[in-house]
Amino acid sequence: MRGVELAYERGGTGPQFVWGHGLTSSMASEEQLGLIDWPTVRGVASVLRYDARGHGESESTAAPEPYHWRELAADQLALADALGIDSYVAGGASMGCATALHAAVIAPQRIEGLVLMIPPTAWESRPAQRRSYEISASLVEAGDLDTLIAGSRSAPIPDPLSKIAQWRDSMELAVRSADPVRLARVFRGAALADLPTAADISTISVPVLIMAWTGDPGHPISTAERLAELLPQAQLLVATRFRDLAAWTPAVTEFLQRR
Repeated sequence: MRGVELAYERGGTGPQFVWGHGLTSSMASEEQLGLIDWPTVRGVASVLRYDARGHGESESTAAPEPYHWRELAADQLALADALGIDSYVAGGASMGCATALHAAVIAPQRIEGLVLMIPPTAWESRPAQRRSYEISASLVEAGDLDTLIAGSRSAPIPDPLSKIAQWRDSMELAVRSADPVRLARVFRGAALADLPTAADISTISVPVLIMAWTGDPGHPISTAERLAELLPQAQLLVATRFRDLAAWTPAVTEFLQRR
């Protein structure tokens, strides 16, 4: 399928809900982080989760261009085709959020709603993040993981996770356990990517749930707020404390039950 085999899992009953994870993440690592209680969501929807190209148990491809978020959206739509899913609610975190937005622009007739978690840097805030990804790819290719990890440890922790000591440790484990060739590829692909243009996003007319947090330059609240302005049917939830995250799963299930 588009030159790559994707690992996926399906479960639950109800409206079709397709979810994409974030950069360098996977289905397994999302389970460990636990921002969404997937058994609860599967109680109200038929959930398709998958490992994106070059992530988790899915295959990796060499060129960076197929890792552009627009291409990952094409992967998602092709996976839905292969599994007989005609239309669905698209959702995801960070890179998965971007994938969902691109899918809604590419195939608006197929996307019934959007669940956008921690939208990433975009537009004016994207160039600095692109440079960071290029540097990260170069460090991985040079085998200098210590410098990469030191940089990630110096980055701010999102406000709701500021008291969770394991947050930085989990990031280091993910980097050290990753295949360096695959990791460098996804960094270089992410350096090419951005959200759809504001003009394209403003054409999306489906209901949208946006869940963001504060204190994270890689997922700035400014992106979430701008999306809420551009999308006429958007609801925005902002988490500033750990206990605020408990509202995210109920918000997702309520959103899906209205479909």
